[in-house]
Amino acid sequence: MQRDMDLVRKFLLLVENTKPSDGIPEVEGYDGLTVAHHIWLLIDAGLIHGTKIDFGHGHLPQGNYFCITWAGHDFLNAARNETTWHKAMAAVKQNAGTVTFQVLKVLLESYQKGLLHLPT
Repeated sequence: MQRDMDLVRKFLLLVENTKPSDGIPEVEGYDGLTVAHHIWLLIDAGLIHGTKIDFGHGHLPQGNYFCITWAGHDFLNAARNETTWHKAMAAVKQNAGTVTFQVLKVLLESYQKGLLHLPT
């Protein structure tokens, strides 16, 4: 789970300021097929706009991205801070091992509120 979420975070950080015409960015530590598959997942989750490609016959679905959605920017803003990210991922690993994307986002937001001294 952490490796997948790390890829999501890294990808969103990379494409935040790039144009889709620049192509699918290389994400350090991940092969192109894995990145393309996660683009499909990000489109499906509503974090980016894009085109989903399903080759069928046992091939991983892939996608091409156009831009980050509002929900994608919300997640990225919650996940942007390194300290917040590492605290949340450590809490998941220690307490649950794995969580849904929505639970991770809520956890990140609660840590972010704590950094800003806002009521949780």
